[in-house]
Amino acid sequence: MSEPAVLFSEPGARWRMVAFGPVFCLIALIIELLTGPVVHWFALPLFAVLLSGFVYVQVVAARRHASVELTTSSLRQGTEDLPIIEIVKIMPPADPESYEQQPWETARSLGELSAVPRRRTGIGLRLRDGALVQAWAKDDVALRAQLESLLAKSAGGSAE
Repeated sequence: MSEPAVLFSEPGARWRMVAFGPVFCLIALIIELLTGPVVHWFALPLFAVLLSGFVYVQVVAARRHASVELTTSSLRQGTEDLPIIEIVKIMPPADPESYEQQPWETARSLGELSAVPRRRTGIGLRLRDGALVQAWAKDDVALRAQLESLLAKSAGGSAE
């Protein structure tokens, strides 16, 4: 059986972030070699390794808990999979000018995190059982468009 097509994907974090610490330490080493009598041969490699280690842990966590993948059959938010057939309605976007929150804005966030991850925007969804939940993504406009397209196809397909 073939895998369903991926319609939208956000990895949560990129592996290149792990290289930033060592690159900056290498730049500092080059500057020290060119300009100063003191070169920190021990400290700079140590900091490069420490920075890489800390960022590695963060990238692994972000890729596990803050990644998004939408296929023709399911929406994965972090470690939670939601079958597309469970989604009945996509709620309208929040009004940034309004003082009152829409009911979906206080609903449970999909995934195992307690809220929508930082630098992501929530999208309200009504499920088949009547519950409201929040999907989320950095590019919420693209995810919303793909979800609306999927729901339109499934509604059109079931009406035939």
